[in-house]
Amino acid sequence: MRTSGPDTAAQSMDNKSFAAIAALAKEEAGLILPEGKMTMVQSRLRKRLLETGQPTYETYCKFVCSNEGTAERRLMISALTTNVSHFFRESHHFDMLRTKVVPTLLQKARDGQRIRIWSAGCSSGQEPYSISMCLHSAAPELVSRDILILGTDIDPAILEKAEAACYSEQQISGIPEDMRKKYLEHANGGQFRVNADIRRLVRFRELNLLREWPMKGAFDAIFCRNVVIYFDAATQASLWPRFRQRIANNGWIFLGHSERISDSALHLFEPNGMTAYQAAGSGSSAIRKE
Repeated sequence: MRTSGPDTAAQSMDNKSFAAIAALAKEEAGLILPEGKMTMVQSRLRKRLLETGQPTYETYCKFVCSNEGTAERRLMISALTTNVSHFFRESHHFDMLRTKVVPTLLQKARDGQRIRIWSAGCSSGQEPYSISMCLHSAAPELVSRDILILGTDIDPAILEKAEAACYSEQQISGIPEDMRKKYLEHANGGQFRVNADIRRLVRFRELNLLREWPMKGAFDAIFCRNVVIYFDAATQASLWPRFRQRIANNGWIFLGHSERISDSALHLFEPNGMTAYQAAGSGSSAIRKE
């Protein structure tokens, strides 16, 4: 329950509290918070102080690091997570999806196999909905088959927005005009909602990439773009083998424009386009069943 608290605008975070918060954010979610981010962290956690009734950042820090603050940690991570997304962001990946990936998916679908695509770090849903629009426009036959686009994110609040599928006129600016007319409908408040045909292919789930991944089987493509950039090198290195274990043989993984698979994991992937990779090998990297 929200309680009235002090005017946190007058409070400031000390170095010790920031260090503890940064350590907890790394342990819980792999987030790297350098000292230069202290002002940002202070601003984003101000509401959490008010919601929890903590008088200072120091007391909030002690609370969230305690056993009693276990539930608050999830909300703290949500507050600290950067959620920036756009429709058809880094459009070259969607061009590759149409020209290089879809033909393989069509053949698999015609052979009776299922199709699975994962948007890891999906934020407010623009990426998985962009994938769905791309598949609808490029391969209408494909969307009537056994196909699912999974969108996951660590932030439960942002996933609620993704589920709602409502966006402002500014937010839909990246969608080509013909797709806007075909795949969007007017919603309240001058917003636009992704229509049912596009939403039908997408499912959203809360997921922390550093924890267990409950999904079974392989994905034909994984979009994990502008996510691992927030992790340190060791955390990134631990993720690449896990991603490989979840990618079908000859399947794809797409990264953000400033992200690269580390040299130690390049034997697991073959570069194939701008920040795009295909799974390397076959038998030695079989899909692990958990």
